[in-house]
Amino acid sequence: MSPRFLPQFPLQLVVFPGEALNLHIFEPRYRQLFAECETEGITLGIPAVIRGKLQEIGTEVELVSIEKRYDDGKLDVKTRGIGIYKIEEFYSKSPSKLYGGAEVLRLDYTSEGDVVTSTRLLEKIKELYTILKIDKKLPNYPTDLKTFDVAHHVGFSLEQEYQFLGIQSELDRQLFLERHLDQFIPVVREMESLRERVRLNGHFKNVIPPNIKEF
Repeated sequence: MSPRFLPQFPLQLVVFPGEALNLHIFEPRYRQLFAECETEGITLGIPAVIRGKLQEIGTEVELVSIEKRYDDGKLDVKTRGIGIYKIEEFYSKSPSKLYGGAEVLRLDYTSEGDVVTSTRLLEKIKELYTILKIDKKLPNYPTDLKTFDVAHHVGFSLEQEYQFLGIQSELDRQLFLERHLDQFIPVVREMESLRERVRLNGHFKNVIPPNIKEF
């Protein structure tokens, strides 16, 4: 497979395949890019910028709709992640364009994992959401749980999200997520317990002293 050119829109975030992403576009170079997405049907890539460094793995996104056009040319747009790629060569400015681009290779990824692992994951995510009092809808059935769909909502750091994006196998992503939850849930549980103790500090406490018969 030979590289192909893809316009680039670097951001300090990770976008996952299937993710809906709303953006406010104000820079002239990206206003030009999204105008071409609308008129020519081209797609663009969003590579993550982490600690000021452009990462080589990015997510290809398509323009879904332009929701609002401002008098000064700014835009509110809806986009959706459709694939993953690796940057082979990055250009800060494309020929005759204001925006940058890159020669990229598309990366294949699987979306079907192990149902037993998915069952465990669903229970662990529910446990996490219960501890944090998060009211977020999850799939009713383990077979409907896709790791990319929950990756922004399980306590990953930006670096972990980027690492997760680069895992091409759904089963490997499931195992990565499970290891993370096994480490993260006890920490969250302890932090919530500490927060509750701090909240109750200073309140009148209804306690019953123990009977001590001898010392």
